[in-house]
Amino acid sequence: MKALYGLFSEPHDVQRAVDGLRSAGLPESQIVVVSAEPLEEYEFGHRDKATWMFWIAAAGGGVGLIVATWLTRMTELAWPLPTGNMPIVSWWPNLIIMFELTMLGSIIATVVTLLVTAGIPRRSPALYDAEISDGKILVGVENPSDGIVAAIEGALTSGGATQVKRV
Repeated sequence: MKALYGLFSEPHDVQRAVDGLRSAGLPESQIVVVSAEPLEEYEFGHRDKATWMFWIAAAGGGVGLIVATWLTRMTELAWPLPTGNMPIVSWWPNLIIMFELTMLGSIIATVVTLLVTAGIPRRSPALYDAEISDGKILVGVENPSDGIVAAIEGALTSGGATQVKRV
């Protein structure tokens, strides 16, 4: 069996099912909740709240700044244009390029992090049912062990699942 999931109509039923799955001994990382709309007022909606995106964006900006500094300095030193006793490397005009490449590095790092953490590069979603687009909420478990399947089904049905499906 690849996955086992239940479809729910109400978010409070989903919270009951998630609590039941946790009490059955499933780790938080194995429980999947998919909804067509955000359900932030419930506890299961805050599972993936913490993220490293800020630090990754800052690192991307730092890399962009280092590349921009190297690029502008090396370009001016590779083709020196003597300008009447002024320095070959002039930092004020270089600040524009340094700012732009810092922002470019930060934006690229943020977009890549968003795509990877959202799981968008996957070809198809791991768990999905067409009824999610009709307002249902999916709660499921991917690759459950054979010994815990009965406990998962019990947690889903006691939570109020309208349907329990196996894939």
